[in-house]
Amino acid sequence: MGLVTSYFGQLCGKEEKREEERRLRANDRPFNLSYLYANNAIKTSKYNIFTFLPLNLFEQFRRLANAYFLFLMVLQLIPQVSSLSWFTTAVPLLLVLSMTAVKDASDDFNRHKSDNQVNNRIVSVLIDGELKNEKWMDVQVGDIIKLENNQFVTADLLLLSSSEPLNLVYVETAELDGETNLKVKQALTVTGEMGGSIDALAGFNGEVRSEPPNNRLDKFKGTLTVNQQTYALDNDKVLLRGCTLRNTEWCFGLVIFGGPDTKLMQNSGKTTFKRTSIDHLMNVLVLCIFGFLASMCTVLAIGNAIWEVREGSVFTVFLPREPGVNAALSSFLSFWSYVIVLNTVVPISLYVSVEIIRLGNSFYIDWDRKMYYPKSDTPAQARTTTLNEELGQIKYIFSDKTGTLTQNIMTFNKCSINGKAYGELLDFSGQRVEITEKTERVDFSWNQLADPKFTFHDHTLVKTVREGNPEAQAFFRLLALCHTVMPEEKKEGELFYQAQSPDEGALVTAARNFGFVFRSRTPETITAWEMGKQVTYELLAVLDFNNVRKRMSVIVRCPDGKMTLFCKGADTIIFERLHPSCNKLKEVTTEHLNEYAGDGLRTLALAYKDLDESYMEDWKRRHHEASTAMDGREERLDELYEEMEKDMLLLGATAVEDKLQDGVPQTIEQLAKADIKIWVLTGDKQETAENIGYSCNMLREEMKEIFIVGANTAEGVKEELQNARRKMCPEAADEPEVIQSRAGLFWLKKTENVQDEKVDGEYALIINGHSLAFALEKNLQLELLRTACMCQTVICCRVTPLQKAQVVQLVKKYKQAVTLAIGDGANDVSMIKAAHIGVGISGQEGMQAVLSSDYSFAQFRYLQRLLLVHGRWSYLRMCKFLRYFFYKNFTFTFVHFWYAFFCGFSAQTVYDEWFITLYNLVYTALPVLGMSLFDQDVNDRWSFQYPQLYSPGQLNLYFSKKAFVRCMMHSCYSSLILFFIPWAAMQDTVRDDGKDIADYQSFALLAQTCLLVVMNIQLCLDTHYWTAVNQFFVWGSLAAYFAITFTMYSNGMFLIFTSIFPFVGTARNSLNQPNVWLTIFLTSLLCILPVVAFRFILIQLQPTINDKVRQKVRKEELPAPAPRKPRRRISTRRSGYAFSHTQGYGDLVTSRRFLLKLPLRTRPVLFSQTDSPFAENQPQHYRTIAEEGEESQRPSQEVRKD
Repeated sequence: MGLVTSYFGQLCGKEEKREEERRLRANDRPFNLSYLYANNAIKTSKYNIFTFLPLNLFEQFRRLANAYFLFLMVLQLIPQVSSLSWFTTAVPLLLVLSMTAVKDASDDFNRHKSDNQVNNRIVSVLIDGELKNEKWMDVQVGDIIKLENNQFVTADLLLLSSSEPLNLVYVETAELDGETNLKVKQALTVTGEMGGSIDALAGFNGEVRSEPPNNRLDKFKGTLTVNQQTYALDNDKVLLRGCTLRNTEWCFGLVIFGGPDTKLMQNSGKTTFKRTSIDHLMNVLVLCIFGFLASMCTVLAIGNAIWEVREGSVFTVFLPREPGVNAALSSFLSFWSYVIVLNTVVPISLYVSVEIIRLGNSFYIDWDRKMYYPKSDTPAQARTTTLNEELGQIKYIFSDKTGTLTQNIMTFNKCSINGKAYGELLDFSGQRVEITEKTERVDFSWNQLADPKFTFHDHTLVKTVREGNPEAQAFFRLLALCHTVMPEEKKEGELFYQAQSPDEGALVTAARNFGFVFRSRTPETITAWEMGKQVTYELLAVLDFNNVRKRMSVIVRCPDGKMTLFCKGADTIIFERLHPSCNKLKEVTTEHLNEYAGDGLRTLALAYKDLDESYMEDWKRRHHEASTAMDGREERLDELYEEMEKDMLLLGATAVEDKLQDGVPQTIEQLAKADIKIWVLTGDKQETAENIGYSCNMLREEMKEIFIVGANTAEGVKEELQNARRKMCPEAADEPEVIQSRAGLFWLKKTENVQDEKVDGEYALIINGHSLAFALEKNLQLELLRTACMCQTVICCRVTPLQKAQVVQLVKKYKQAVTLAIGDGANDVSMIKAAHIGVGISGQEGMQAVLSSDYSFAQFRYLQRLLLVHGRWSYLRMCKFLRYFFYKNFTFTFVHFWYAFFCGFSAQTVYDEWFITLYNLVYTALPVLGMSLFDQDVNDRWSFQYPQLYSPGQLNLYFSKKAFVRCMMHSCYSSLILFFIPWAAMQDTVRDDGKDIADYQSFALLAQTCLLVVMNIQLCLDTHYWTAVNQFFVWGSLAAYFAITFTMYSNGMFLIFTSIFPFVGTARNSLNQPNVWLTIFLTSLLCILPVVAFRFILIQLQPTINDKVRQKVRKEELPAPAPRKPRRRISTRRSGYAFSHTQGYGDLVTSRRFLLKLPLRTRPVLFSQTDSPFAENQPQHYRTIAEEGEESQRPSQEVRKD
């Protein structure tokens, strides 16, 4: 619709002016309305009451076949041309249009409901000096609104003031970037001084000038002018729509961007009309069929002209022509008559049947109990019915990480203290025991402040701590003191931690349960309960974390006066700064770290150092000088931190698990065996994404190399990508080979295809968001694509929602492959919309992704069932349906073509009109629908055992232009047999009593009976999986044919409707003759025998993977699924410092005004450690094709090669 309006706007000489700067004034609606800024209403629907009919019909008539049938209906209204009634086309066309329109209306109605639900949310807006409740959609740019704890942020706001000290607010950005850890935002001091005063806020008239609406989530530039003073605004002063206010009683904000201008909506992408590759192919084929139809009609029209001149003139004495009609006009009219007679090459029932098949396969997904998640009572849902077969052709999967691959729950799993590993359970023989839900947990009842949700299974660690082991106690003391967590105590003993990252919370909670409870903090002190005793430490300094340091430290003074530095960070960084006396302990700890990393855990090393009083005084003086310096402040502080953090003593290491969803590694392994490439696009940090990559087996130790692209310039990115490509494929050309071709309707669409390049070995690519921004520029796009496609695994970190969509579009454009995007948050919406198929996971990050998706379910592991079972079956069924449908209709039509040479090209039909009407609607409709809804080459268990069965769909082997041509050739052969054998058999034939039966009606009956019998036998040959329904449909359709034929050709019908049923007595006179049945048998044999012979030879000489597996299925029973044994993997790489809190937070912790004495108030849990037991229904384990080495040991599972 937007295209239409912009087109008319240009015609009228109006061009939409692009906003260059946003200018607004607080509490001044008339001033702001003069700029015509968008209000806060959002719209994701496609239609309204007035536009639905024209737009929907326009979309439907874009499908060439619908336009063709409309044209055909108009032709049938012309009496001189029509040989069939107009309603034979009008009724089915209206039926198809109505069914599709109802489905589209239903989908759009749901979108309207979703929009209304959001637009009608209530928020407090400051209007005329008082707070009033307004709907979200009525909020205007320049309004001041009040948000309360746990409320969604209404629009993009400039933070003015809050209930918290220093005007801080905490926001959760899961809907934007997928991260559930809290972010801190801070208002300007000049606006923060207004606090919650309504009068002050109502009198505020600050003017904001800022950048125009854009999609950059991490940047904001603007200025605020108050009382002729100008203040700079950046991203830390802005709350974005989609965030949720947490742990902040209230805050006030000034609306800068509303509705479609907000950064969330700017990133959401456009809703596009998705159609499958088979849909596009059918459009092209229909165009080819029209050309072929026109060619046939032209040949027959020329034949008619020749016949009229040579033979027809003889008959004019008996049958004079109508006035003005000559041979030329007769030929012209016969052309259009044959267009109607031969229109069955593209029957409208094809499109009705396609929609029914898609609907049926969608119900299978909805009803699949193996994709139902009982914990959240969430079934799988096919939210669209038009894309099922494309699920069987996926080549690239683009996945979010947080909440999609992981549960976003951190658990403290293992640790190494003073060279001893804790957290694993061993049996009497020293073998590792797998921890399950039934494994006995450690009892923490001795600790009244323990978190009841924390679970640990190694009893020896509790025993060691309680016995007073000094190293173990120092280990947990460090975890209780060295962090930036904020505690909350609602009631005495009920502790809740505000952690900026889930792993920080997991470590502090672990210390809490083992007897070292972080209780409270002030800017100068930290109070902890150590083994039941209260201890207060003086906090002397916080050496803050940043991305370069990858560590943080605190310096505290113990109650006995001793000063200690506690440090935790990435093991590689910590180990470089240890005292030489720790070398032996470092070696042992390194072994433990390798084991933890092999298990995909996130590791940190812990160290401490005792400090001298005089040195500390001197260091603090120099630290103060550095922190107040105007020049080189950062460098001077880094030098001081480096000086302090050396010669430390190692305490041990921690291992935290970012819990994967159940079955993720197995699912990724299965999909990789199906030759599907998985790219992870995440807004998370590189270290975190890398850890998950190893946990999921996407990154593996045995990979030849893992390339990391992190350059900050376009040249640097180009160089890193080229170096990686040259290492993988030294002989590859410098310039990519781009094959340009034409495709689509009328071959108007230009396509570019970058060929895959062969690589020896497995590689992975990790690229950062800032590098990706350069790589997605036009001159580097192909370099990125070539390098990424050579790799087995691609991980993009710190990407914006729009970058996710751009990566998907890049692959769609140049690889001509089917893509699938899967995610669970609002930050994944644009990616889901951009891909051919979007899958939403109904997880912890809201329902935005699900609402924009084509399919949804609760767990990532269900993706393998969606693709390898439902997708593959849908693709197989649709291809088999199309091949058979075109075969039966081309055969039906070609018989007309051959008959034209024997009827003077008069457009007479070879069959009875009632047979023509009922052929596609009754006689052949249900058997082919039965096959297309129930057929399967192998069952779901075998589909999982052999994921390679999926690959033919990616290569589009089952239905393509070549398959269509083969289908036409087969039809041509069958039609020759079906016409000339009955014709030769009936010519000069007499009945048993000597009467002649060689008449038109008897021949028509014999030809149509032969056709129907052959079509049913061909269907039986194509059906692999027989059900009672299939049997009923096949035999029922034959029975219906004979019952209807005998009824219509009876004396009674002739007497009642003489002109409608002229074939009186033909059935009983013909079908009681043996030679008629012998002709039917001979025709069937000649049609079917070559097909059987060809298929037999093909299976013997070139068996497909399907043939091999089906052969194996016939010979063996499927073995029971084997439980997976846990395998210990040792890794030499370890996770980096994976904390997600931001640089500078340490300064806030130690700020003089940061923690005011506030009364206890009810707040929700910021970080709660929740255990995530496996689903009650057991995860699906499926065995896969064995590797070569295993095959020799298990010959029974080998795929036999004929």
